[in-house]
Amino acid sequence: MISMKEFEIAPDPAAENLSERLTGIDHTGTEVSLSVVVERPLTLFLNRQEIVTMMTIADYPDYLAIGYLLNQNMLRPDDEITGIDYDDDLGVVVVRTMRETDFEDKLKKKTQTSGCAQGTVFGDVMEKFEEITLDPAARLKTSWIYALSKKINQQPSLYLETGAIHGCVLCEEDRPLLYMEDVGRHNAIDKIAGYMWRHGISPANKIFYTTGRLTSEMVIKTVQMQIPIVISRSGFTAWGVDLARQANLTLIGRAKGKRFICLSGAERLQYDADPDQVPEEDSKYKRKASL
Repeated sequence: MISMKEFEIAPDPAAENLSERLTGIDHTGTEVSLSVVVERPLTLFLNRQEIVTMMTIADYPDYLAIGYLLNQNMLRPDDEITGIDYDDDLGVVVVRTMRETDFEDKLKKKTQTSGCAQGTVFGDVMEKFEEITLDPAARLKTSWIYALSKKINQQPSLYLETGAIHGCVLCEEDRPLLYMEDVGRHNAIDKIAGYMWRHGISPANKIFYTTGRLTSEMVIKTVQMQIPIVISRSGFTAWGVDLARQANLTLIGRAKGKRFICLSGAERLQYDADPDQVPEEDSKYKRKASL
């Protein structure tokens, strides 16, 4: 079993090329300066085949590429990756595998999702969804929800610095382990999927936390990664809830301060904390979350 420390990977708001300072004027005509996230196109190739062009901050192109291909069922869990080539100037990442691949038919049928920066899923993305059984014995203590929210809220991030980005965090009990950010929450979750695959991290006993909406795409990706619990600061879509109920995924949304709503998988919840003892969320974080 791989032991991971809290925030083994965490955002670095000061990292070069992820944000830049811009000046403008506010509602009073006063000049202001603020940090703005930088997004760039990244074209993904699987062997010789072009798959998709994504808008991303491009901080972990290798994990993003692997996670995307896994969550689109274009990579198998037992595939052998022989190389990953990334060209920053061209904005291209190439994943090379031992197995020959050809997804011409799948590429013809794709759907643009409701995700920020226009996520894309291909027509057969549901092909394994109904085959997956999420761990019915997994549990989520309400004390973990409150602890995770506090720790993640206080962690320096582009989310707090710029407001125009989403974060996804892989957690275990009350410990945040991997914190990835991107302009689209689907990219952030794919980075975590890629990291987990590359480092042999099991989804057992894991929890997903996200700053973004719980859409159908987020639910599908979480289920495909076999993580039984997802928590979001934001709300739900009806299809996302329907899919979560089909898969018995525990779906927690609007988790801010002492409040949260569960619309699926409530049998995993253990109410071990008194909400009246949980402080209200810091106003600074509320303002950033609304941007």
